Amino acid sequence: MAKEKQAKSQKIQTAPAAKHSSGEEKGAPPRLAVYFKKEVMSLLMKRFEYKSIMQVPRLEKISINVGVGQATQDPKILDTTVKELESIIGQKVAVTKAKKAISNFKLREGIPIGCRVTLRRARMYEFLDRFISVALPRVRDFRGVSDKSFDGHGNYTVGVKEQIIFPEIDVDKVSRISGMDITFVTTANTDQEAYELLKALGLPFVKRQEVIQTPATTA
Repeated sequence: MAKEKQAKSQKIQTAPAAKHSSGEEKGAPPRLAVYFKKEVMSLLMKRFEYKSIMQVPRLEKISINVGVGQATQDPKILDTTVKELESIIGQKVAVTKAKKAISNFKLREGIPIGCRVTLRRARMYEFLDRFISVALPRVRDFRGVSDKSFDGHGNYTVGVKEQIIFPEIDVDKVSRISGMDITFVTTANTDQEAYELLKALGLPFVKRQEVIQTPATTA
């Protein structure tokens, strides 16, 4: 009886810890998430003179969308695209279907034509870190991402033409080059605040040089 009571007491003591972990090992926080809290927040507080730390804009989520128009003719192309995106992201991808039928494009309502995924919290920061540090430098003749792709509500979208810039993709096994649209959704109220947030996180925007006009000299 004494041994049974001791075993029950041990189960009761260990139960809360197991419930808290929910079967998952909690690792170190992403590098960019730590950098945002330690550096970026104070930088934006000074830049826009916020009165409260809650006013500081944050990266809320990253949405990735891949359109596969050729899937209407060959469904296997979509299957390959889904597998490639899942290998890049590291989580399940949702297949998108056509909402309307368009006869000119041989498109029927409800047919799969693409895939999408939304990243939040740790996965969001990890993807952003890999995108900035590894993927973008592999783009041909890369000079920075455009600073004109904000939607007026603090959200920014960048287009990627080739999925092979991600190191998770084996170039030798790629049969078709496909692109994707990556949208960074922030809590910023203005595009300027969102621009400063993404720039502080390390997104390399294109550097624009103003042409200085000198007055004409008389002969």
